[in-house]
Amino acid sequence: MSMLTPPGMGGKYKVTGAAYPRMSRPRRRRRIVLLVLGSIIGLALIAYGAVQLIDVFGGDADKRRTAAAKGCATPAPKAGSTASAAPAAAAPKVVLPPPGGITVNVYNATPRAGLAKAVGDELKSRGFAIGKVGNAPADFDKKVPGAGILVGSPQTDKAAFSVLGTNLAGATQQTDTRETGDIDLILGDAFKELTPKADADKALAALANPQPAPAKKC
Repeated sequence: MSMLTPPGMGGKYKVTGAAYPRMSRPRRRRRIVLLVLGSIIGLALIAYGAVQLIDVFGGDADKRRTAAAKGCATPAPKAGSTASAAPAAAAPKVVLPPPGGITVNVYNATPRAGLAKAVGDELKSRGFAIGKVGNAPADFDKKVPGAGILVGSPQTDKAAFSVLGTNLAGATQQTDTRETGDIDLILGDAFKELTPKADADKALAALANPQPAPAKKC
């Protein structure tokens, strides 16, 4: 065996000087290629999953926005309609009894003399029908700390209370056992004067023509 023969070859390969046996390293190219392909596929799957999540959440948000827009959208005009926009529905007009249809009994529950007559005359000039005028019954005499009390039957039209009440701010309402439709106006210690006629007329007009509810803002 020649001294140039690599050990362990047992003389299988003979070095002649013209050629030498090549000892190649194990190739890892296939492993590297597989690792690179695996990494690319993994990144692709992660990116696809992220896109799907964005679509899901983005789609839900779009649906919510669309639903909210539908709730505030103005309905499209009908074919052939010339109106550009439908006006807000006006509140129905309230039918109130006229002052002449309300009989008012004026009673004075204060120590001031002649108060009931003076107030009765003023209400009469405003169109109310005046019934009894005098001192308040014992149940109310000197026992009304406020401006006044309106007393009527439980069957009395509530609108009649409202019409009379426009002439005395702060008056409270009560009912008793009477069966007639008249209303007692009992003047209390805090009474100074009736509401000015101009202000009472404005309040009466507001009762007859209530303002429509404000439109919903989107």
